[in-house]
Amino acid sequence: MELLRDNVPMVSLSVTAAALYARFASSRLPPGLPRFAALLPVIAFFAAAPVKKISPISFRYFRKSALSVESGMIYLSAEISKNLKFVQISTKIIFPSVAPLAFSSSILRFVAGFFLGWLGTFKVALLAAGRGPLDPALPVVPFLFIAAFPVKLKGSDGRRPAAASEGPLSRAVEVALLAAILRLYPIIHTLHRYVRYCAYGLHLYCLLNLLLPCTAAAGRALAGMELERQFDRPYLSTSLREFWGRRWNLMVSAILRSAVYDPVRARTCGNAAAAAMATFLVSGVMHEAMASYLLLRPPTGEMVAFFLIHGACCLAEDWCARRWKAKGWPPLPRPVTFLLLLGFMAGTMFWLFFPPICRDGGEEMLLQEWAAVPAFFVGTAQNLLRYFIN
Repeated sequence: MELLRDNVPMVSLSVTAAALYARFASSRLPPGLPRFAALLPVIAFFAAAPVKKISPISFRYFRKSALSVESGMIYLSAEISKNLKFVQISTKIIFPSVAPLAFSSSILRFVAGFFLGWLGTFKVALLAAGRGPLDPALPVVPFLFIAAFPVKLKGSDGRRPAAASEGPLSRAVEVALLAAILRLYPIIHTLHRYVRYCAYGLHLYCLLNLLLPCTAAAGRALAGMELERQFDRPYLSTSLREFWGRRWNLMVSAILRSAVYDPVRARTCGNAAAAAMATFLVSGVMHEAMASYLLLRPPTGEMVAFFLIHGACCLAEDWCARRWKAKGWPPLPRPVTFLLLLGFMAGTMFWLFFPPICRDGGEEMLLQEWAAVPAFFVGTAQNLLRYFIN
């Protein structure tokens, strides 16, 4: 497994430099086109950093796109702000560093794609518009941490803070469940396809719900930041709106709300349905990008279809709930609504979410890499123990 042979140090240093430049540029330029022009190289860099190539859309395409943006940036920045030479200089510093940034590990590509290719680009784009969670007034360390990781300062958007964190018992259960799933992988090919999909779904939830709080804990330890939690027990959801809007991956929900939902609703005279569908569409496009980062394949459109179906069903669910309440009927029992939600989620994920990831050797490739994860950590622990003993 090539976790340590990948370009982690180079990526980390380059991301730090790009984030510092974004903070400096945004502190000198007002929100709007001038700031967007200055931050465009950072957006392109964050999008290209996790990948080496996407076949048949090769990494050469990312490189050519970066060079095209660079040429346009030099001209645009000269027209907008002739006295701000750091804009032109930044394009010469950032874009040559894109080419060597590559991860051979699909796990690292997925993590970097989620942290940088999705959330990082959206945060920098929102910064260009003068909207959170990034703010040039933040101290350096919190700014760097929020730019590079999927975290948000508690109460930074003025909305109701998330519920209290899960206790140690819940974390222990998630760790045990993740360990059991990893132990199952050597023989998982003998199980039915839908059983495997259930295991992969649990794996994804446990991984994210353990990884993301670790980043929040690091933020508290390094800079004393109070950060909002990323999940709020999604297994207690009884409706699609509750699952996507208030319990699942709250950092992504907050980013999509600020970047897509609120602007679309403001430009459509308060049309909540159009804003919701636009948000699910963008979420589907970004999940297609995550699958491309993970598997180095072009998108298939199935992720977009998955999220558009869920968006339409959220609107239908809201309409039915309002009609149900208007007629004075008693609400359905929570166990019934939970089972209905579970059946719908399982059916659509088995149909559209997991197949594009698992087909054409993708499942075998990911299982092979995850099978090496326990050996990697055991070997690392043994090396550290041997180092301290000697």
